[in-house]
Amino acid sequence: MPHLAILQNEVPDDHLLWVHACAERANELTWEVVDITRADWLERMRQGRFDAMLATPPGWNTAFRILFDERLTILHRVLGIPVYPSFEEIQIYENKKYLAYWLEARGIPHPKTWVFYYRDEALDFLSQASFPLVGKTSIGGGGSGVVILKNEKMARQYVENIFSGQGASLQVGPKWRKKGFFGRALRKLLNPQELRQKLQQYRIQRAEVQKDFVILQAYVPHDFEWRVVRIGESFFAHKKLKKGEMASGSLLKGYDNPPLDLFDFAEAITEPYGFLSQAVDLFEAPDGSGYLVNEMQCIFGQSDPYQMLVDGQMGRYRRQNGQWMFEPGDFNRIECFALRVEHVLQLLQDQRAEVCR
Repeated sequence: MPHLAILQNEVPDDHLLWVHACAERANELTWEVVDITRADWLERMRQGRFDAMLATPPGWNTAFRILFDERLTILHRVLGIPVYPSFEEIQIYENKKYLAYWLEARGIPHPKTWVFYYRDEALDFLSQASFPLVGKTSIGGGGSGVVILKNEKMARQYVENIFSGQGASLQVGPKWRKKGFFGRALRKLLNPQELRQKLQQYRIQRAEVQKDFVILQAYVPHDFEWRVVRIGESFFAHKKLKKGEMASGSLLKGYDNPPLDLFDFAEAITEPYGFLSQAVDLFEAPDGSGYLVNEMQCIFGQSDPYQMLVDGQMGRYRRQNGQWMFEPGDFNRIECFALRVEHVLQLLQDQRAEVCR
């Protein structure tokens, strides 16, 4: 029976969806929670003799993100413990400058992105740039570190703020303009543990200020983004609808039947790199040439019980005999973590079968 390590990060309850999903499979696996932020992390992992690690990489604070990446590198690269999601998926998660480098190096279509570590270089760029531009913090999800720079004056002030020491901060606090605010607020008030977790998240985010570099991205006109989710061989897609100037973080969804070429594109940018659990946010290119990758996230939120509806039915797409086939069903339970654990078990079973050959 596989023995799994659930890696806990600095947010106490961030790993609990893994726990709930593993509990559903308690007759097929065993697990332990290991707090990777504690001083005894390496001793605990060695003693556990784990078959694999289940990771929830942090995405709100650079210091803890560096800690997580360093320790995961030792566990995976040095000790050789498999990790889910894959190591490379975790590297690009909530690290927008690294993702920009990765997309460019891989030749994957994306909005043109520039990363500047020198104030003068950034200001020289702005003197001949096209506007609007998008300013981003490297860490921070849900659109929390994104600002639309509509003209050169705004962009210059943004750059000056970052390099002067004021920095660029995440937008912290309840998102009262987003879908379902009052329901979300009431749920947290009735659940003190969930409220404490959210307040701790705000505290961590508030301390995060980006001062040493600036990320600028070409603005792509859009009314929505496509979110394509791949977990193992299961594919899903829906629209993230725009509210104000951005679709990221709006929590507004559109469940139109997705075009199947979305799945072709997502498969083409995940399959070659062994990506196991991925949400890819895509713009439709303004010139009609295809899709542009805006974000890639191995762990992602889910505000509805499903990731896709096709003709009003929950379900997934899988490629069978070269064709995309729709299969009705509830495949997104526990915010997709049930499907992830199912995939982990399948991978470990395949690995054992390969060793036995």
